[in-house]
Amino acid sequence: MKINGNEIKPGNVIEHKGGLWAAVKTNAVKPGKGGAFNQVELKNLIDGTKLNERFRATETVEKVRLEQKDFQYLYEEGDMLVFMDTTTYEQLELQKDFVGDRSAFLQDGMQVRVEMYEEKPIGVALPDYVTLEIVEADPVVKGQTVSSSYKPAVMENGVKVMVPPFIDAGEKIIVDTNEITYVRRAES
Repeated sequence: MKINGNEIKPGNVIEHKGGLWAAVKTNAVKPGKGGAFNQVELKNLIDGTKLNERFRATETVEKVRLEQKDFQYLYEEGDMLVFMDTTTYEQLELQKDFVGDRSAFLQDGMQVRVEMYEEKPIGVALPDYVTLEIVEADPVVKGQTVSSSYKPAVMENGVKVMVPPFIDAGEKIIVDTNEITYVRRAES
């Protein structure tokens, strides 16, 4: 679907310079002289590179619709992650690098959303929050105040996170998978 350059909004995915780009920020500029334009910060969906581009109102770009499919995480095999389409039961294998550091948060049976473009996966969205057990936590240092100091801890997936002093090994916590930060203690 073609749209004018001044209609690009954050979150839109466009085809530009032979690649797929997501609009991160947009800024409509109306200079005193010359025509108005839209200054757009783009992020490449395949390799993550960024680009700043000017689109005049008269230019048209191809807006792309991404298909989002629900998948279930099954298992890891070598450097591949195996997912199953929850509607067709077809399996999809993706490189561990494709998911990135967040692959450590994948759990058996976890529901994920895979963004597809022309039947090719271009992104994987994990749930925003997961519950994990702390396997190792530093002891509290006397004199530390609860409000300002966090201590390092290691979760069952091997990822380190900073937690409040009252969290000990064996406790379950809720972690933000986007920021990789402690959110709160999990309900028992």
